[in-house]
Amino acid sequence: MTKAHSVSRFVKIEHTLFSLPMIFSGAILAADGVPSLRLFILILLGATGARTAAMAMNRIIDREIDKRNPRTASRELPSGKLSLWEAIAVLALGLAIYIACAAAISDFCLVLSPLPLIVFMIYPYMKRFTHYAHFGVGLGLAMAPLGGWFAVRGSFTDILPAVLLSLFTVCWVAGFDIIYSTLDEEFDRNEKLHSFSARYGKEKALRYSGYLHAAAFVALGILFIVELRALAALPFLLLSGYLLYLEHRKAEDVELAFFKINLVVGFAVFAMVMAGVYFV
Repeated sequence: MTKAHSVSRFVKIEHTLFSLPMIFSGAILAADGVPSLRLFILILLGATGARTAAMAMNRIIDREIDKRNPRTASRELPSGKLSLWEAIAVLALGLAIYIACAAAISDFCLVLSPLPLIVFMIYPYMKRFTHYAHFGVGLGLAMAPLGGWFAVRGSFTDILPAVLLSLFTVCWVAGFDIIYSTLDEEFDRNEKLHSFSARYGKEKALRYSGYLHAAAFVALGILFIVELRALAALPFLLLSGYLLYLEHRKAEDVELAFFKINLVVGFAVFAMVMAGVYFV
């Protein structure tokens, strides 16, 4: 395995596909259309840098826990495929790209740029003291639509659409993180780590995940009513709801529910926003 491949697996670059639909949805809502090519590229690079930094922080902070977990012991840091210093270099590169892009977009974005980093740094520790850690993950990804909005508007003016999209994202991500946590229910209990699965058991945890996904759909419905109101956007709203439902029907197959269905959810929401903006 080449070092480049190890780095790619370390930061899970493909997981950027969860955040990109959300950040561009926020940007399109703010611009009432597609932003300029320059801004589009800066948002893309900045989002990739931020996602790289977030994953690197998570992997570095959790490296000793990952080493003890049979499911994660083969990850790049615990297995020695990457050294700690190499991981820190990846983190530094992600931070540099993110901050440089924020500065190039506007002074406003540069001033706000540390806020997501604080969330990224805190949420890996949350599982050590609270079973609400899933909401830390949700809050981290919920920065994406707000980031897209601020990149375009550079202010808090008329921010309700971005807030609704962020509320959707918090509930959506926290819900699917609970599904993911069912893989480590026994390990978390043994290690005295906190998750809904470890505290409530798998069946009850999945029920709470379902409640969160219902709340996510409500937030998306309110966004449709107050901002989009286009008939062309309605099928994508309904598709998003169906996919959230399907995710729970397939919760036993975490690979399918977490990595595949979830990916389509993000792009369904993005399509809803695009249709709402262009056909309202």
